[in-house]
Amino acid sequence: MDAFPAFFPLKGRSVAIAGEGEAADAKARLFGGSPATVVRLTGAVAIDPASYAGMTLAFIAGGDDGWALAAIAAARAAHVPVNAVDRPALCDFTTPAVIDRGEVVAAIGTGGGSPMLATMLRHDIEARVPEGAGRIAALFRTMQDEVRAALPEVGARRRFLRAALAGPAAEAAAAGDMEGARAHLRAALTGSGAMTGAIQYIDARGPAEMLTLKAVRALAAADVLVCDADTHADVLALARRDAERMEARTVAELAGLAGRGLRVARLITGSAWRTEQAALDAAGVSTEVLPIAS
Repeated sequence: MDAFPAFFPLKGRSVAIAGEGEAADAKARLFGGSPATVVRLTGAVAIDPASYAGMTLAFIAGGDDGWALAAIAAARAAHVPVNAVDRPALCDFTTPAVIDRGEVVAAIGTGGGSPMLATMLRHDIEARVPEGAGRIAALFRTMQDEVRAALPEVGARRRFLRAALAGPAAEAAAAGDMEGARAHLRAALTGSGAMTGAIQYIDARGPAEMLTLKAVRALAAADVLVCDADTHADVLALARRDAERMEARTVAELAGLAGRGLRVARLITGSAWRTEQAALDAAGVSTEVLPIAS
């Protein structure tokens, strides 16, 4: 990792944008709809360190090198991190390609080396981030204390939240029904002791781009990865880093994992899994087969 990604809270903060023209306007548009106060600076005002006092970030967008260097120096004198448009060597931070879903924000950066690549990747990822993701995040933020009080044990709480993210509460929030979403989540909390796990079969021969969006989400949500020996490394890379990983297990062991309320991603590369799945179904364990993309 050549650059560390970080998120700056914007509520109650001010951002300075120094310069005129399309480049400066584009930076200002980044903060449209955000709670930040955008302060536009031009001319001599932009090269005065006092203009940057109390700012969280500064963007310098000027065509004249002498003026831009003076503005950068002024912002740094005020101890404000600087992004110098089209001058990557002078940047304290670079501007990523941003996916904005309100309380859910994703960013793709290339260290300033290839903004067009970051934009292309953003378009690919944006299609995978539901429009209502921000409302889902808002639901779980506002219900955080209730969930913690009902489920003080961390492991049980994480399992509940992963299940809830794929349940009716999240669906209602995504659709904009926040009152209904809260009701669904509270109802789920009341019955959380009866949560059951599931085993999802995922074709792990690779490459990862052959996986469906549903399979990718299942990998991201899995508590346990049960892998065939030749599982493709690119598929494994999509899973949560803290998910427990183990080699193929017996039917009884898989049933035991599901019985503990765990979500199991069964990563398969051959055909023997069909017998395993049939045995699990016969034992009353919830299973699902996630096909590869066509």
